[in-house]
Amino acid sequence: MVVKSELERIGVPYTVVELGEVELKERISREQRDELDILLKKSGLELMDDKKSMLIERIKTVIIELIHYSNELPKTKFSEYLSDKLNHDYTYLSNLFSEVQGITIEHFIIAHKIERVKELLVYDELNLTEIAYKLHYSSVAHLSNQFKKVTGLTPSHFKQLKNRRISTLEDVGKMKIV
Repeated sequence: MVVKSELERIGVPYTVVELGEVELKERISREQRDELDILLKKSGLELMDDKKSMLIERIKTVIIELIHYSNELPKTKFSEYLSDKLNHDYTYLSNLFSEVQGITIEHFIIAHKIERVKELLVYDELNLTEIAYKLHYSSVAHLSNQFKKVTGLTPSHFKQLKNRRISTLEDVGKMKIV
């Protein structure tokens, strides 16, 4: 929404504005580009025109959309999915991502899968077996081990902490102020 409104404000015609990407109808002047860059920075966004940086952002966007916003993960390996989706060899994507981000694509995926697991545990709509299946873990044990490695907690302990915090917040209205 911010990007669309800023493009409209400076009179730049566009065809598509999606998460992390904009397709313009025509080339823009250097002045328009600089003005857009300043406006976006005020909103906490960044204009990128370096092809490698843009590819890194596309990798992140594909992973985040897939893990957090898709109802079903692909049946293929993440490496094949990314390679197909971004039209690049996975080895190239992996090396570039590691070089620029300082972590591997695999670690980025794991971090986001664990965040998604936390989210699903908090919502309390699925049990751990269903979560493991939904996020393509080979077993509940694999999910639990990875969760503990990343967070330092077991999924059940994480869930207990969440439940304690909620009940503590519920008790706030019952406290007497002296």
